[in-house]
Amino acid sequence: MRTICILGSTGSIGKQTLEVVEEHPDLFSVYAITANRSADLLIAQARKFKPEAVVITDETYYDKVKDALSDLPIKVWTGADALTQVVQADPIDIVVTAMVGFAGLRPTVAAIRARKTIALANKETLVVAGGLIERLVAEYQVAILPVDSEHSAIFQCLQGERQNPVEKLIITASGGPFRTFSMDQMRDVTAAQALKHPNWDMGAKITIDSASMMNKGFEVIEAKWLFNMTADKIEVAVHPQSIVHSMVEFKDGAVKAQLGMPDMKVPIAYALSYPNRLESHINGKLSIEKYASLTFERPDPERFPNLKLAFAALAEGGDRTCVLNAANEVVNLAFREGRCKFLQMSEVIGETLAKMPFVRQLELEDYFEIDAEARRVAASLL
Repeated sequence: MRTICILGSTGSIGKQTLEVVEEHPDLFSVYAITANRSADLLIAQARKFKPEAVVITDETYYDKVKDALSDLPIKVWTGADALTQVVQADPIDIVVTAMVGFAGLRPTVAAIRARKTIALANKETLVVAGGLIERLVAEYQVAILPVDSEHSAIFQCLQGERQNPVEKLIITASGGPFRTFSMDQMRDVTAAQALKHPNWDMGAKITIDSASMMNKGFEVIEAKWLFNMTADKIEVAVHPQSIVHSMVEFKDGAVKAQLGMPDMKVPIAYALSYPNRLESHINGKLSIEKYASLTFERPDPERFPNLKLAFAALAEGGDRTCVLNAANEVVNLAFREGRCKFLQMSEVIGETLAKMPFVRQLELEDYFEIDAEARRVAASLL
């Protein structure tokens, strides 16, 4: 029995994690669940799974959650600090970091220091502070198990290959809803169009990042830290069918790929049960004969400059990826709210990177200062 804490239980990954737990009650129990503002869903989840504790980060919802759960022996906490406290609880074996954005950094650091296994779905943690996380993981001797489908695929391809040199990682991308759009067509696309992903069912922020390919840029940065690879050893291949989730090429020229239907419950279950595989409860398994053609193409850096910005930030190092993420969170929200055009997002991110002074060496609190300043700069550019 593995005891789990889910940071962000009301989001897409969090909800699917709870589905996996429900399907395997003999293997997993839930110690704590958290949400930012989704009080009603958090209450429903708490009544169903009866965790020891729940955290509602937005304090304005605290009384509502506490009153709704008053008949149950569940501790109800609120505030951002409560997240860093709950992940340290002794009974917890695995912390699923399913929060979205920069907010996931501090509780993930706290969980590592408490020597918890991390099932990492919050890619921004490694994007922003990969060097710091790498040092902490080595110091506290904890495991980070990837939940993103692409990184889970690479992780699976590397099993049994410990001593074999890797030539490169090939991260696949669906191309999003605008893969075939011209620049002229992309100038006036709306958030409603961008939120209609052709293959995956994800939260709003990550779906917009997928449409702009910033999500893929983040995955390149994340792969560097997860698998100790330099930027020149990581490639992106647009694969519209989303059946091949990523590939690894070895020194001898052999390429291993992990295939499957686009269903996040597979990598979630693998991270929770590693090194074992669980019986699948996904909606339909891969029938290869239905896919007579699996195609791959190079991403277009002119139509999707975010990918180029991400590679450049990774190569430069220091605080660049922290600035990149902060600016992206600002423009992503602005686009969803109609305050920013689709192509303008990349322009603002690039200008923010140009305006922010370069900082090479960072400690934990430095990331919060740089994040705040980069957000201010990006907002002023809008």
